[in-house]
Amino acid sequence: MAESLLQTLAQESSLPGPEIAQRIKSTLEDPVLWPITPLDGRFMMTPQACKDATPAAVLMALIPRSEGLQVLLTRRTSHLNDHAGQISFPGGKRDPQDGSPQHTALRETREEVGLAPAQIQVLGHLQEYFIPTGFRVTPVVGWVTPPFDLQCDPFEVAEVFEAPLSWFLNPSRHILQQDRSPQGQLRRYFAISWKHYCIWGATAGMLVHFYQGLKHSPH
Repeated sequence: MAESLLQTLAQESSLPGPEIAQRIKSTLEDPVLWPITPLDGRFMMTPQACKDATPAAVLMALIPRSEGLQVLLTRRTSHLNDHAGQISFPGGKRDPQDGSPQHTALRETREEVGLAPAQIQVLGHLQEYFIPTGFRVTPVVGWVTPPFDLQCDPFEVAEVFEAPLSWFLNPSRHILQQDRSPQGQLRRYFAISWKHYCIWGATAGMLVHFYQGLKHSPH
């Protein structure tokens, strides 16, 4: 019996190739596999707040390396108004000229880390992820084949790095936390630690949702 896509990607030393990109693409295109509403900020938001949330998009960039598939992450600078200092995917708010969430994700990725859209093969996207600060984010999944050069925007990005996707596909590392926001509101979110980084909130939630889809994939 052939390995499931999740089993293949969860191997630390698996060598990803074009066929893996196609299997991920097929999974993302299968709506039956994505019935799960991600644990996001909707339970902290009123229906009107959800309706009024600002559209945004991020790029979950997957990079095939000899040691396995990597995911591109950034650390935001500490002076930003939104999510300062947090680990995140490249991305941001949708501009009026953006024709789709894909355009937003690719444009923002180019602006933040210098990765050109021509270098990114879009495989699909996950469900929208709502953030209580007033955003509804579409995670766009892309395949980026090395070599490529990055040039970060120093105003927005303090650091850019790669982490093994296999690390985030182990459910024992998906830690569900509960606390209160600075305004005293109860909140729940996932946190995943890797090396000295703590990936939490929306970024961790999107990675968990990606895992959940792969878990149910027949591809």
